[in-house]
Amino acid sequence: MKSSIIFFLAVVACSTWGFAGEQPARKLAFEKDDAVWISNMDGTEPKKIAAGQSPELSPEGSRLAYNTVQDIGQPAHRQLAVVDLATGQTSILKDIPSNNCMEPRWSPDGKRLLFDCYIDNERLTGVVNADGTGFQRMPESGPTHQNFWAATWAADGQSYFVEDMQYLFRLGLDGKVLNKWAVEKIVPRGGMSGNVRLDASPDGRTLLMDVEMDEKERKGWEGPPASIWTFDLATEKATRLTPKSLYAWDCHWLDAPDSILFISQGAGEKFPSIYRMSAAGQGKDRKLLIKNARTPSASK
Repeated sequence: MKSSIIFFLAVVACSTWGFAGEQPARKLAFEKDDAVWISNMDGTEPKKIAAGQSPELSPEGSRLAYNTVQDIGQPAHRQLAVVDLATGQTSILKDIPSNNCMEPRWSPDGKRLLFDCYIDNERLTGVVNADGTGFQRMPESGPTHQNFWAATWAADGQSYFVEDMQYLFRLGLDGKVLNKWAVEKIVPRGGMSGNVRLDASPDGRTLLMDVEMDEKERKGWEGPPASIWTFDLATEKATRLTPKSLYAWDCHWLDAPDSILFISQGAGEKFPSIYRMSAAGQGKDRKLLIKNARTPSASK
């Protein structure tokens, strides 16, 4: 009888607290129908969180950062927001001196957000603590103002990657240029715009990046074909992950360096959808996760 009671209590403890070392189920965040959502990693049980754009899950998966969006026809007014997914409580980061903030990216330790914003009609990169305090405007990397795009943290949490449509940069938080690469030299016939996405691997070795290619477009497609590449930061060698037949962008590491999330839009489709695939599969093993959605993000 005593052994039965002990077994019962052990089962209750395991069901309540989970087995030792068990991690919470990973979640997928995405943008769909002018709102930010989360779901299981396979796309099941989607849940709308709020109206907004550019969602990103924190590394541990307990918080979701995004930018709010103004009503149609209203002047640009976007703020950063952080949602505690356990309680549903949303914090709007109101102390940032900008009324147009967008595309927040979590630092590797989950304590800060890197983001783009406009101040006095200039596009800038900013950093702020996750509670909205400690706003820091990133110093310029040169004597004249530059517009940077696609800001994302490096693995060290003390530097970040951006691009200015001609060059890819790694910048320190003090504005120092740590590395600079010409995009067309990294990827011949490749380019970047304000619509690409960068994502650094947690081990600091590889940068995942969208590249717009100077290739023949398929019928009905407007603009350069979209592709996804990796860039080895030690060897400075770029490797294409998607074939010419697969138009893919909005890249995000899933399990670096083995798998990624991305969006793709096939011929005849009106909207892109979210997929996952192995980094070595050339898209042959891609799996559809969410139809008509974009900007995928996963907890680590």
